[in-house]
Amino acid sequence: MLNLSQRQTMQMRLTPQQVQYLQLLQLPVLALEQRIKAELEINPLLEEGEDMELTQEQIEEKAVQEVSEESQQTDKENKADEDRYTFEDFMNDNLDGYKATMMYRNDEDRDEYPQPAEVTLSQKLKDQIFLLELTEQEKQLCDEIIGNIDDDGYLQREIGLIVQDINLSQGHTITIERAEEILKMIQHLEPPGIGARNLQECLIAQLESNESNSELTEKALKILREYFEDFTMKHYEDLAKNLNMTVDELKPIIELIQKLNPKPGEGQFTPQQNYIIPDFTVERDDDDFIVMLNDKNVPPIRISHGYKELMTRKYKNGAADGVRDFIRKRFEAAKWFITSINQRRETMLKVMRAIIEKQRTFFETGENLKPMIYKDITEIIHMDISTISRVVNGKYVQTEFGVFELRHFFSDKLTTSTGEEISNKEVKNQIREIIGKEDTNHPLSDDRIAEILNNEGLNIARRTVAKYREAMKIPVARLRRKI
Repeated sequence: MLNLSQRQTMQMRLTPQQVQYLQLLQLPVLALEQRIKAELEINPLLEEGEDMELTQEQIEEKAVQEVSEESQQTDKENKADEDRYTFEDFMNDNLDGYKATMMYRNDEDRDEYPQPAEVTLSQKLKDQIFLLELTEQEKQLCDEIIGNIDDDGYLQREIGLIVQDINLSQGHTITIERAEEILKMIQHLEPPGIGARNLQECLIAQLESNESNSELTEKALKILREYFEDFTMKHYEDLAKNLNMTVDELKPIIELIQKLNPKPGEGQFTPQQNYIIPDFTVERDDDDFIVMLNDKNVPPIRISHGYKELMTRKYKNGAADGVRDFIRKRFEAAKWFITSINQRRETMLKVMRAIIEKQRTFFETGENLKPMIYKDITEIIHMDISTISRVVNGKYVQTEFGVFELRHFFSDKLTTSTGEEISNKEVKNQIREIIGKEDTNHPLSDDRIAEILNNEGLNIARRTVAKYREAMKIPVARLRRKI
């Protein structure tokens, strides 16, 4: 049986303009530049240039006024006014264009230098395979294997499945044994170890490709083939015992293995992919800080002057409703987009200034970060925490001490024995310094590090030390041991 009932609830709904503002707020500077260029292509009422001079209401009022004046003035006077208006606009537009041209010419950062063409790793491998004595079927198998190598240089699919797929799709008869031989050929190409299925196979391939077949290389291969687990666990005493040598004699063999590349496919990036564009620049000015948005490459936008004049003429001549509605909708969209860009700029500057206010010591010295959470910023600028999160996420600031992600300035707190609050990032730095000074023959355990920090007045548990150490990607004491 169906029942009808009523209930009253409260819901928060965002307008399309608010959604657009929030979307723009979370974009970094490079993505914002691309977003504006896309909007310029979509909305014909937008163009690059200074902010719009007239609002929609002003345009309508101007149209009505000109229609009224037209009935009171002669054709000659109207023509003179129109000629004078056109000439003044022409001079202003050309003067603005001249200034903009000179500004871009004087701004060396606007220059875009051509980048050299990059040859991908897969193409390098295919060029080398072309020189091997293989059949056309086997070369096709090589292409399939190369296509399944990840960015680190490891084969991510079973060789048996690759052979099965190519035999079924191409009608080939390649055996698993022959595929293993071909895979080994690939692993000995440049860079050696490429296409390996695990770390052990990768290191062995690199040693086998070593042209100097010295006794040291043979012993290193023996360790990787027969005692790989002892090597990874750094059981050096057991290794020395199994190889009938002393720990000192083992040292050069271990050093030879440690010089090998565990990720042979790494490093294949372009300069553009390895470059961070900061969203802010903070400069010191005596006892104050100057905060600037890095938006010099972001084109300024305005309402198109051509469409303003078109709207004026349409109102005079009685434009069709469809044309008028189209221009009005595009005008509203352009107006809200420009407003959202301006709001984004104001919000980002407010957040950055609030961060400097809370972390003034760091911006002065480059050290001593204070504990800070998003709520601390909301109390200063009176905005929602979600807004702060959108500003902080993925944004960078350039300071005199380097480039930092905005999230770097936010951290939880720990309390010292004197009641002073300290940022967990400062604690991580202390842990890193303690580990950096330790005896590599006898690395410090997490318990010992926690004991040292407690003796310095910092209340911290062993599990907290372990959590911070893992966050900094520092291995446990056993794996930090060196001969």
